[in-house]
Amino acid sequence: MNMAGHELDFLPAIALAAAIRSKELSPVEITQAVFARINEVNPKTNAFCTLTEEQALLAAKEAEASVMRGEPLGALHGLPVSIKDLLLTRGIRTSFGSRIRENHVPDEDAPAVPKLIAAGAILIGKTTTPEFGFKAVTDSPLGGITRNPWDLSKTSGGSSGGAGSAVAAGLGPLALGTDGAGSIRIPSSFNGIFGLKPSYGRVAAYPANPVPFLSHVGPMTRTVRDAALLLNVIAGPDERDLLSLPADPENYLASCEGGIRGLRVAWSPTLGYAKVDPEVARITDAAARSFEGELGCQVDAADPGFESPQGSFAVLWTMSYALRLQALLPEWESRMDPDLVALIRGVERFGPADYGEALAKRAVLWNTTRKFFDQFDLLLTPTLPVSPFAAGLGAPEGIVDTAGALPPFPEWLPFTYPWNMTGQPAASVPCGFTREGLPVGLQIVGRRFADATVLRAAAAFEQWHPWVGKRPACTYSCPPN
Repeated sequence: MNMAGHELDFLPAIALAAAIRSKELSPVEITQAVFARINEVNPKTNAFCTLTEEQALLAAKEAEASVMRGEPLGALHGLPVSIKDLLLTRGIRTSFGSRIRENHVPDEDAPAVPKLIAAGAILIGKTTTPEFGFKAVTDSPLGGITRNPWDLSKTSGGSSGGAGSAVAAGLGPLALGTDGAGSIRIPSSFNGIFGLKPSYGRVAAYPANPVPFLSHVGPMTRTVRDAALLLNVIAGPDERDLLSLPADPENYLASCEGGIRGLRVAWSPTLGYAKVDPEVARITDAAARSFEGELGCQVDAADPGFESPQGSFAVLWTMSYALRLQALLPEWESRMDPDLVALIRGVERFGPADYGEALAKRAVLWNTTRKFFDQFDLLLTPTLPVSPFAAGLGAPEGIVDTAGALPPFPEWLPFTYPWNMTGQPAASVPCGFTREGLPVGLQIVGRRFADATVLRAAAAFEQWHPWVGKRPACTYSCPPN
């Protein structure tokens, strides 16, 4: 296939897979192009903390040989994939963004990893995360700051910020992220890509996150169908994850077809309590209106009817992280992220009754949400109330700890973390750009277990408002930071 290097960098995974099968492109050619791009761009963005170039090229040669021999090929055969550094990779450093695990090389994989390999994927490296994934931007004492390829002075978001930055900049078409409060959807919105938090348990997770009942594993890609392709491979149970869902016969790629005409859709620009930047509000409102005018849905302005769950979320987050990590402080405190230390020490303000009350409020949140989704198939919101802000900050300027939460990120994540508490599928689709040229995301939330509906809605929106042709020019022209 005769194409310029940058075109190959941004070709969707499905197109790459077809080119491999037709022998127009080889896995070796694709892998070499990806690493050439990584070596050019990663010094600017810091999206990868560990690269596996030698291993990947060997795997690509084996994949190429399989093609030439006419052997059966897996769904991801020869396709480059990156994995967030919170997920175990056997024989490959997994640091969790922490000096505590700086040289940790696990002897087992997270459940999704062998599924990727069995499907023929080529593992190209581990993407950056804040320390133990505790915050919504990506920087750490070990790995430094990860930057947004649309503007290198801006944050990529977090905690899957490395994955978001990498996919947006053309450093591989497929990435695996995790989401405990929005960590797939935040960087997807900030970096102008697609990200799906599947239903809780749809993708098995091991070992357990510090807040295991909030954390999801899911795909981050440039196109909706690439994410569906990836979800087809990684979905399914694992005995190590007690709460993983049974195997689902759904073909998520096929589910992207058919449109969503006639669905009942709620549009909630604030959830009844959020403060939203006027420019973000304007862009997301226009995107929501297209679900009626172009996609044929019945769209009604409606809030789910719950008050902000920030306080109960903060209790669950703070106490869970503290109980898992507080024993590390005597030895490691001086080498940890100071905000993580503050989060752990914040447990002193809470007691067992607070934790019990937070769990009870979570049950009320779900009951309210369940009744709301009796009326609607989908809920639309802005993914985030703000556009990307300065790299190195933990929150937008002016955001304060209004609810006693540590850290203050729930204040600027009003639209994402409620669905971690309920476990519903939720995706972020790119829906426009600010006057500064920064991406804005629209969130699509589905009923419990309705991952296929969320993907179909996202694919329908993408068809009318394609974003894959938009590329961050900064990664070609800006100097390293």
